[in-house]
Amino acid sequence: MTSSAAVTAPKEGVYTDDVVRLFSLAAILWGVVGMLVGVIIASQLAWPELNFGISFLSYGRLRPLHTNAVIFAFGGCALFATSYHVVQRTCHTRLFAPKLALFTFWGWQLVILAAAITLPLGMTSSKEYAELEWPIDLLIAVVWVSYAVVFFGTIGIRKVRHIYVANWFFGAFILAVALLHIFNSAAIPVSLTKSYSAYAGVQDAMVQWWYGHNAVGFFLTAGFLGMMYYYIPKQAERPVFSYRLSIVHFWALIFTYMWAGPHHLHYTALPDWAQSIGMIFSLVLLAPSWGGMINGIMTLSGAWHKLRDDPILKFLIVSLSFYGMSTFEGPMMSIKTVNALSHYTDWTVGHVHSGALGWVGLISMGSLYYLIPRLFGQKQMYSVKAIETHFWIATIGIVLYIAAMWIAGVMQGLMWRAVNPDGTLVYSFVESVKATFPYYVVRLLGGTLYLTGMLIMAWNVVMTVRAGKPALAPIPPVHATPALA
Repeated sequence: MTSSAAVTAPKEGVYTDDVVRLFSLAAILWGVVGMLVGVIIASQLAWPELNFGISFLSYGRLRPLHTNAVIFAFGGCALFATSYHVVQRTCHTRLFAPKLALFTFWGWQLVILAAAITLPLGMTSSKEYAELEWPIDLLIAVVWVSYAVVFFGTIGIRKVRHIYVANWFFGAFILAVALLHIFNSAAIPVSLTKSYSAYAGVQDAMVQWWYGHNAVGFFLTAGFLGMMYYYIPKQAERPVFSYRLSIVHFWALIFTYMWAGPHHLHYTALPDWAQSIGMIFSLVLLAPSWGGMINGIMTLSGAWHKLRDDPILKFLIVSLSFYGMSTFEGPMMSIKTVNALSHYTDWTVGHVHSGALGWVGLISMGSLYYLIPRLFGQKQMYSVKAIETHFWIATIGIVLYIAAMWIAGVMQGLMWRAVNPDGTLVYSFVESVKATFPYYVVRLLGGTLYLTGMLIMAWNVVMTVRAGKPALAPIPPVHATPALA
């Protein structure tokens, strides 16, 4: 929020919010695109003929487009926007190298556009969450290093001694993703559009899932916890429940997460001891994850009544409920005996989407609902009722989606394991596919509801932007021990 005086304030005395505005609006756009592609491929799983025999509309081409769009386009833009916003407010300074920050925006949009072109054309490295070919990987590395320079440079020029905990999470996410991306994407190019991994066999699988699980752990968890630790206290107008617990949460989480990747490779050629280590660290992860969830939810102590009337707070707090749910389910599914039932089934898909739709999606939407009116000089979003409607439509959609996939997954696992007394299979694979059909239709319904909520948000954002104009936020005087700027 800015006064008329702030609008005329010298550039040096205001926060660098131009790039925050761009990333916030881009997040909304790519959220709609990514979720639309998700609904299309969900339709194809129920009715395969909906690819119309066109190769670049086939499930195998669109599925990686969907995951890249929702994780790196929607989620990535939300992370850029919020980290750039939070680091300035908590450090009481403008962004370091604003032009470099602007480069990260256009560079990231170029990465997204390149993915949107190459993946439907079948140009892929075939590595989960890392399908993009080597020229795009190089561009990602350049953009990410630039991002690190801007973020850590801003911390370096901060006007306060303390580094707020949200910045620790954002910083860990930036460093870890750089490390993961560079090592997992090591490849030998054979042409401009094709390369082969520098690793082979089980080593390639191990490096891939060291990356793949930590893309969840650092991109989809640590970064969004940075959002949680800033925007929940701000929206609730309450201090963090336990600042000491937030520090314990940080160090326990980032140490433990890095070693959990092998649980994706149970019952494979990976040595059994490596699988067991992955399982153990996954089980240990439950403690810091639930510690962080409890810390966020208990921030509402003394202000629970606000949940009745504040739909933005509903997004932020319910996202933590899904975070707690998915971080209980993940360690449980890493146990080998449970994994023997769940592996390769739709239970895994349900688990991923309880985290993606429930945790990542809702915390991002809540944070953007907080951010956007302030970035455009408005007291609140154009329609608060539309935010409430979005919340309930999205929540119902998530529940339908994940419940359908849980039931379908357990059913698939049981059908595949069922054997006759003579050792032959009771069910053919086709019979399990046929039995799964109604759950795929329910999944499609849940995904459609979630997309509908995102469309409502896009309309609300457009109307809010049209009613306002880019606002300049003055940098306040530095206090002795600022908690949240």
